[in-house]
Amino acid sequence: MREAAIIGAGYAGLACAVELARHGIAVTVFERSKTLGGRARAVEKNGWTLDNGQHLLIGAYTELARLLRLTGVSPRQLEHLPLTLHIPGQLHLRAAALPAPLHLAVGLARARGLGWRERFAAAALLRHLKRKHFRLFEATTVTDLLIGCRQPPKLRNLIWEPLCLAALNTPAHEASAQTFANILRDTLAAPSATASELLIPRVDLSELFPVPAARYLATREGRIFPGNAITTITPEDGGFRLGGDPGARLWPQVVIATAPHHAAPLLASTGACAHLAARIASLPCEPITTVYLALGEGFTLPAPMIGLTGGPAQWAFDRGQSGGPEGLIAAVISAHREHGTLSRDAQAASTLAQLEHTLARALPRPERTHVITEKRATFACRPGLPRPGIATPLPGLWLAGDYIEGEHPATLETAVRAGVNCARAITGKAPAPENHSHSE
Repeated sequence: MREAAIIGAGYAGLACAVELARHGIAVTVFERSKTLGGRARAVEKNGWTLDNGQHLLIGAYTELARLLRLTGVSPRQLEHLPLTLHIPGQLHLRAAALPAPLHLAVGLARARGLGWRERFAAAALLRHLKRKHFRLFEATTVTDLLIGCRQPPKLRNLIWEPLCLAALNTPAHEASAQTFANILRDTLAAPSATASELLIPRVDLSELFPVPAARYLATREGRIFPGNAITTITPEDGGFRLGGDPGARLWPQVVIATAPHHAAPLLASTGACAHLAARIASLPCEPITTVYLALGEGFTLPAPMIGLTGGPAQWAFDRGQSGGPEGLIAAVISAHREHGTLSRDAQAASTLAQLEHTLARALPRPERTHVITEKRATFACRPGLPRPGIATPLPGLWLAGDYIEGEHPATLETAVRAGVNCARAITGKAPAPENHSHSE
């Protein structure tokens, strides 16, 4: 077996393809869109190149970092910032340039907007989780955890709940405390201060990894067919036929690396994976909206990323401070189901008003705006949610994506790890280790 087909050219599919190619397997990737990257890709709108959604990477994304190096991506393509939480007029917390755990301890001690009650409570929460070895009761929500650890309302409102929403894309009262604890273990409580660094892409999300991955595959007998949808998978002796494959090949190994709502019908089409298809189709989803505001040259935010309060958005990114057009702001609205019912103009107007309120000043009228909503951006990361593994009932048929079973929520790192683990299962290599960077 020296060849494989991958359905989907998002981060999971391309991670799988790169890892397979590294081991000498000829890979063919089919992608229904004409642009690589899946739900983390660039889109063209009236001559305006934008990301399909604003993504923030962190230093703990070790597998993605490895693949970026492997495919020749320059470290300069990512803006490295120390952990910084800045909400104008309310909070400024910045990790110190010191080894862990001093970087966070000194950052908390110097934080503006927090009293000593909040500082001690934040440290107490991390101590509590360490004593528990970061293992919690499965049914515990993030709100349960915060109340149980007596976190003051101000600390919850300014730090823990926004971090939960950013990382899990699920409201704190619904979100899995165990998954949130895993995130804290691998970032704030990690033995290296770099694990909690914020990494902001200086290029669009297609250029960050998908395009370099395609170049890497091209030098190793890999092929990518953009604009080529696969509609069915038919098992046969010795492999699988793919509906929509222009070569009508028999593939010994196939990886479904699509979004869950595309993976379910593909699985169902095999006639042998109905139960798994139903499980995936029933995964609850959460939306993400990104509101782009072009506020013109000369406009900047106080920091490359700032927190917003009062809704609808939670974070605003100044793309001009990370290699993008000057004055371009990307505001992120996570898991706000009601906001999605508004018109795009209303969404842009409410976000601009929120930004004006946060900055306490009038802002220039946007030169143009654009709103992108992914209604099924991620799964809802709730306690005890059963997530599928990479294997299916059919030998040789695999799954990859950010919804695959693991310790972390739906992130680019989760997607990449699922793709790498598929490749390693196909080649008989050990799976990629979970990033348990915390040491007791």
